[in-house]
Amino acid sequence: MHSPLPQQSYLYTISLLTLAGSSSRITWMGMFMQLLDVTIKRVDKTLPLPTYATAGSVAFDLLCREETEVAPRQLGFIPGNVIVHTPPGYMLLLALRSSTPRRKGLLIPNGVGIIDQDYCGEGDELMVQVYNFREEAVMVKRGERIAQGMFVPIMHVLWHEVDQMGQGRGGFGSTGA
Repeated sequence: MHSPLPQQSYLYTISLLTLAGSSSRITWMGMFMQLLDVTIKRVDKTLPLPTYATAGSVAFDLLCREETEVAPRQLGFIPGNVIVHTPPGYMLLLALRSSTPRRKGLLIPNGVGIIDQDYCGEGDELMVQVYNFREEAVMVKRGERIAQGMFVPIMHVLWHEVDQMGQGRGGFGSTGA
């Protein structure tokens, strides 16, 4: 077991890498994560690969590949600069950075982006679909951090259909919350 990072190191350390046998693992503050091997291609190699902002970040930042203007009250697509081959057993979940709606007036129309495992060929650059809710155009600059990505384990289901499900508990807000 590794010691937690000293408080002052937290601000400067993105990750602490240790080798355990033949597998790489990240350990920090009592967390233990298996590294996931992911194949990635940058469209513009002058921009860096996606990175985790801090040692405690659970999602990596995606950068805007080219300056993009989103008209007022319109949908737009921000190029994320990477083509990613999502490993079997995972999906790639995209979400805006928490500051993006306040700073830019942009939202993802359906809340999140789900990237399937087979969206990974030439030309399949990650695009962040956004809606500009402001009355003026919004400019996203090249290299600006706009969204975050996270690999999430998935499972396919085997449905067992029934004719009755038993007593219902009520609808939205039925627990008094």
